[in-house]
Amino acid sequence: MSRKRRMFDIDIPEDEAETGFPAGKIQPDGRRGPMAAAISETAESTRDRAVIEAQIRAENDALAQEHVRLKRAGLITDLIPLDMIDTTKLIRDRKPVADFDMAELVASIRDIGLSNPIRLEPSEGGRYELIQGWRRLSAYRQLLEETGDADAWGRIPAGIAARGDQLEALYRRMVDENLVRKDISFAEMAQLAVHYAMDPLTAENDAEKAVAILFRSAGYQKRSYIRNFIPLVERLGEVLMYPQEIPRALGLSLSQRLEEVPGLVTAIRTELKDWDTRSITDELAVLRRYAGQGGEALPEGPAPRTAPPAPPSTAKAKTTFQLVRPQGSAKCTAANGRLEIRLPRDFSTIDRRKLEAAVAAMLDQIE
Repeated sequence: MSRKRRMFDIDIPEDEAETGFPAGKIQPDGRRGPMAAAISETAESTRDRAVIEAQIRAENDALAQEHVRLKRAGLITDLIPLDMIDTTKLIRDRKPVADFDMAELVASIRDIGLSNPIRLEPSEGGRYELIQGWRRLSAYRQLLEETGDADAWGRIPAGIAARGDQLEALYRRMVDENLVRKDISFAEMAQLAVHYAMDPLTAENDAEKAVAILFRSAGYQKRSYIRNFIPLVERLGEVLMYPQEIPRALGLSLSQRLEEVPGLVTAIRTELKDWDTRSITDELAVLRRYAGQGGEALPEGPAPRTAPPAPPSTAKAKTTFQLVRPQGSAKCTAANGRLEIRLPRDFSTIDRRKLEAAVAAMLDQIE
């Protein structure tokens, strides 16, 4: 079977002028051929895309830098679960004392929400450490306990700060935040200085020197008043229910009397011990009597209880030292009726019987 071949005649011009310019060249009227136009458009599109991508990368870099800046400033806010927040980095007054402003704070947050977020620092295991906002966090925890509404009160607005701020700077921020409260007392400021000195992670062991660090922006006279309140909170802080209510004049007078009169601390402790129903007036009346500011009877309270004066002590008023332990530096404070050990460790996780045995053995050694 034969195959037929079909022949086509193709005329190839000998001169390009017979058919016009090829596709890739510019024609006499200035127009480009189809291929040249396509190549030109592709090149322009590539250049435009490169410019846009460079702009996007520059914007992303700027946003990333701004995010880091805002995070370091604690201005990145998120809703953090309450059970993910720890409060161990800064030593605060954990003793339950009357806080009459807390009820107002709780009511305000319940009605209009939290206007000023707390401040946290990322910790290990995805947890957070509180560095500002103890009362606001306490108010949220109280609302959660009262209502059981985890959707409303189980998470709190918090500014997340970058890790690495110096401990002294964190303490100063906490102090400045407290100073904003107009009603903060000299006893509370003295307690902050005592806690700073007791913190095993701080370099200063002397509470009076800590006043100059924490209250650097305060005037000399105010720092002097704070230092005068330190003996009062160190010796009587455990038995006082309303230290924040002590007026300046009473505190200064009482602090001086504690230094001058042997056994005065024991007498005050004995009178206030187990008197859980006393009011602010009751407690201040006792302190005024021992400070020599009046002998009025205690209103609506038990009769004053007296104790025999303790013999004058020849030991130092306070002894402090540090011990190097595997967990860090242990800061120890020994005073009249008080022995404290501050170590960055959670002692509540130790079995109670083991802890009791260890403390008993220590006390036997120093008898």
